Amino acid sequence: MGRLRCPRTQGYASARCTRKMETEKVFAKARRINRGIRFMHTFAAAGAGFLLAVLWFDLMFDVQTRKHEGSVLPPQVLASISAYYRRVTTEAYPMNRLIALVMLLTLAAICVEIWQGENAWWIGWGSLLLAGSGFVPTMTRTVPNARRLGSAQDSAEEQSRLARAVRRDHMFSFARMTCVLVLQLMAY
Repeated sequence: MGRLRCPRTQGYASARCTRKMETEKVFAKARRINRGIRFMHTFAAAGAGFLLAVLWFDLMFDVQTRKHEGSVLPPQVLASISAYYRRVTTEAYPMNRLIALVMLLTLAAICVEIWQGENAWWIGWGSLLLAGSGFVPTMTRTVPNARRLGSAQDSAEEQSRLARAVRRDHMFSFARMTCVLVLQLMAY
């Protein structure tokens, strides 16, 4: 859009033109800001992709529980899973907080996307429902179970139960975040 130029007149016409120029500056600034946040689905998709990558690494260790049918997992399997969760839940501080931050930023991006209303309503609300329903159990159940598993202070039976519970939670979270990513990619 071209620049507005006021004629060199005085009085009412000049004041009206000045107001029009000021209004155009405000709208131009709003368009620049909106251009920056118009692509919130990109940030939400990036967050979902990052969280899928983290879940993939977790599942590489969790999958060890599927090979063994007994109530107690073999000691080498428990040692491997326990060592992994000790590293990622306690020894990786403060970097382990990055995952929670990405969860919050992904939710925030989805909320802004809903607020903007540029996509179909079911993309934003579906993403919010799927992501929110995954993040709450993750922070209240999966992370505490993984920390407890990483401490290796429970009996072998309890550690086996925790390892299987963490795997189940991660599989559901992987499915949810895959759906969030698909929804966000549909927004393109």
